[in-house]
Amino acid sequence: MKYTEAAPRLFMNTGTKFPRKIIWSMGLVKLACARVNTSLGYLDKEIGDAIEKASWEVMDGLHDSKVILDVFQTGSGTGLNMNINEIIAERASELSGKKIHPNDHVNLGQSSNDTVPTAIRVAAVANAVEKVVPALENMVSVLNRKSEEYNNVIKSGRTHLRDALPITLGQELSAYHDAFSHEIEEIRSILEYVKELPIGGSAVGTGLNADPRFQEMVIQEINKITAYGFKPANKFRAMRFLTDLLLLSGNIRNIAVELYRVGQDFRLMFSGPFTSIGEIDLPTQEEIAGSSIMPGKTNPVTVEASLLVSAQVVGLDHANQFASMLGEFELAMGVPLIGYNIVTEEDLISEALNKFSNLVIEGMKPNVEKMRKYAESSPSLITVISPVVGYDKASQIGKMLNKGMSIREALKELGFSDNDINKILKLDELVKPGIHAKKEG
Repeated sequence: MKYTEAAPRLFMNTGTKFPRKIIWSMGLVKLACARVNTSLGYLDKEIGDAIEKASWEVMDGLHDSKVILDVFQTGSGTGLNMNINEIIAERASELSGKKIHPNDHVNLGQSSNDTVPTAIRVAAVANAVEKVVPALENMVSVLNRKSEEYNNVIKSGRTHLRDALPITLGQELSAYHDAFSHEIEEIRSILEYVKELPIGGSAVGTGLNADPRFQEMVIQEINKITAYGFKPANKFRAMRFLTDLLLLSGNIRNIAVELYRVGQDFRLMFSGPFTSIGEIDLPTQEEIAGSSIMPGKTNPVTVEASLLVSAQVVGLDHANQFASMLGEFELAMGVPLIGYNIVTEEDLISEALNKFSNLVIEGMKPNVEKMRKYAESSPSLITVISPVVGYDKASQIGKMLNKGMSIREALKELGFSDNDINKILKLDELVKPGIHAKKEG
């Protein structure tokens, strides 16, 4: 009986299958190993070529339906490795007319213990480079453009969800721009660590039953196909610890946390339209009904979907903390789970970033007059008055405002002329650093 036929009885059967990118990366690793084993003379060329062709088919997704073993399996990922070995061996046998063995030929010079940790790193890097980084770059580009476009749109700042000093919409967007810009730098730095691959370590990192040249040559073949600059790892470290992947997961979690914060701000600015803040319109969110019972109601559906993604990513990262702690001595035991989780995180966050950038931020329409009205009516403007009248009198003005008097009326009662009041309450200047009103005498 084949390994793949026997394993489902002992593994979990939850229907949780490995993502396409991990199947692709397993095919890539098997292809690279076959090329090297053939070039070194360990595999007959006809057998090696057949394994390579079958591996390409795995990479291209032609055998995805045969990758049946659950993510929740043996902690080394042997189930995944043998599932792929058997798929490739069967197909290579068909292509060559020769009997090709999953262990003796496809898995030659390898162990699940070095192959799967290598493949999940390849998948994580490729997915990050192809999806996450472009999505971040798109987000940063949109935010940069919109922060400049709305740099003169005055609105009320808010701290503790209470009225605060004026700020511009562009300044708020610049905060998001800076945060995501830093994440691009961070993920690129982390990926250099994740690019270190332990292939060639065989069972415990010593490389027994693998050619001493195997690691370097396999990585060269992987780089010929991907051009991502993978490099040899300390095999003992990269088979034992998954903390490089945990760093990447943490970076994606940070992106999710920042996206969640941005999403909350947009939900609040979009709230209303008549009984809440209502500072922005999101025309794209009006394309579908927001309620099945309240006609005409629209909701920030893309924003909320992004919040759900962020919550899921944070949860997956938390699971990765436990997965990275599993294992003793020479081998990590959370390999299938952390591989699945990270690729899933990458898929989720890249989709959310792109949708949020293109549908929410790009399509946002600020209600400029309403924003300015809120800014002019904020009691926090007494902060500007404090250097002129002193903190105690400014506190009195605050109490006057709470009784319904406008800040302009309060200043008049203190003897300020209309001209002085206009200078003091010039909002365009209040969003810039500096002391805008000085106490005379």
